[in-house]
Amino acid sequence: MTPLFPSRFRSLALLSLWLVALSPPCGAVEAVAQPRLRAAALEFEITPKAGGPTVGKTGALVRNVVGPLTTTLTLLEDGEERLCLVTTHFNTPKAFNVSPLFRRAVAEELDLPVSRVLLFVSHNHTDMKMAENQVEAYGVLSLPPEEVPKPRLLAVGEEMLAQLRAHAKRLPGLLEAVTVWWAEGEEGRITYHRKGRRADGSSFLMREEDRDQMGADYNGDIDRQAPIVVLQNESGEVVTALVQFTGHPVTCYHPEKPVVFGDWPQVACNLVGAHFSPSRPVPMSFLQGCAGDVNSKGMFRGGVELSKQYGRMLADSYVKALAELRPSVRDGFDYAVEKVEIPLAPLPSVAELEAEIAEMEDFIRRATAGDEDTLLCAGLNFPRELTPAYRGKLIEGVLPWSRWALEQHREGKAEDVAKHLEVEIYVLRLGDVGLVGMPFEPFQGIGRQIRAGSPLPLTIPCGYVNTSYGYLTDGPNTGDGEYMSAHYRYSKYRPPYAKPAGDVIAIQGVETLRMFWGREEGGK
Repeated sequence: MTPLFPSRFRSLALLSLWLVALSPPCGAVEAVAQPRLRAAALEFEITPKAGGPTVGKTGALVRNVVGPLTTTLTLLEDGEERLCLVTTHFNTPKAFNVSPLFRRAVAEELDLPVSRVLLFVSHNHTDMKMAENQVEAYGVLSLPPEEVPKPRLLAVGEEMLAQLRAHAKRLPGLLEAVTVWWAEGEEGRITYHRKGRRADGSSFLMREEDRDQMGADYNGDIDRQAPIVVLQNESGEVVTALVQFTGHPVTCYHPEKPVVFGDWPQVACNLVGAHFSPSRPVPMSFLQGCAGDVNSKGMFRGGVELSKQYGRMLADSYVKALAELRPSVRDGFDYAVEKVEIPLAPLPSVAELEAEIAEMEDFIRRATAGDEDTLLCAGLNFPRELTPAYRGKLIEGVLPWSRWALEQHREGKAEDVAKHLEVEIYVLRLGDVGLVGMPFEPFQGIGRQIRAGSPLPLTIPCGYVNTSYGYLTDGPNTGDGEYMSAHYRYSKYRPPYAKPAGDVIAIQGVETLRMFWGREEGGK
């Protein structure tokens, strides 16, 4: 890969001049002259040991650790306001009983409210558990808060907690004035739209064996935006950078043959960070987009080398975008936590549930017996690249929901189930850049509405923030039966989403960004 900065740019002083040379021509946009925004960032690595437990359904242990996984902490300060972003290439810190522990630890070291610490995971699938008893947010919806189990951290979780504390306490002493620069690249080679449609209109989860049937290297309707946000100090040195892309990082993932590796998001971050400063790589943050209906290519078939190739491709896209790097004219940041109510639909009918349960129970029996033809069940489809035993475990995960829903009918409680799911979203303006963080695996349509409605020059929608309530459909994708659209079946317990479903998050996110914009415009 051609270096981003040739050898003559190795000096940070010359790097500053190079970045200025790439900025828009005089008279277009100028950076804030005396910024009030200050920032500091630190990065650390953790290398888990082979043999650790994963979140797989059959108890598979990590076979191989290819390399360390990185985590970055970024502290932002605007006058009396502070906000800390924690970004990691581990996925498991978002567990509902683990994330609060980690966020509280960082908040304590920085003397901040927990709401001022945001955790972003890349959604890398090749990691391992942080706690032996970790739970997902969608799996404990029926539990009162006091009954959510306290996490019993594994060794890797204890190390993560200690590293977060140690690095957080150093950040305030490293704060320096920064300006916010941004650019948006394009990448369309490494992902594909994974929600397929059959001739009868029904939906299915498209994996590689399905993608083979769609023509040469199918990718479909995907978000191609590859934005990069660069924070520079007053000498023009890059303090840190944030990048975003949309796609499940699953290129080297197989749940029955687990490895530990940062997949292509970490590869891309490492390359871009090293090119900003080859002798001392810049701390990098990866923000995952609305990837609910988007996969990277190669799931169950790829491997580490393909992940590295995709990481180089994505890094190249960020590098090319730097030719259009431009400064923010707005200073500082705005931040808000908003509550949103997502509408829920009625439960399926008794007849539907009884038929589903019978089909599921039969499927589990056949899968347990090793039947290779266990490929379809109650709207869910499975590939031959998973063993029948694993397919059976996936159906075992949804059977309790159908039994619960049927029980509500039989006890006369079907009309009493929840009518909405209340969640928090996290809205940030950083210079001229908007960001909306969601505790979901949101579909692309939600992010597209946010980008389209935002008044800011660049807006970045992010899923997988703080925790995850599972997949969240936009309005048009609501009501389908494939894995992502019908993910309510894996919950304990909530009804299906009702239209407009996740669109309500986009509406609130845009409203808050417009409020921030108006506040800044009024202050000029």
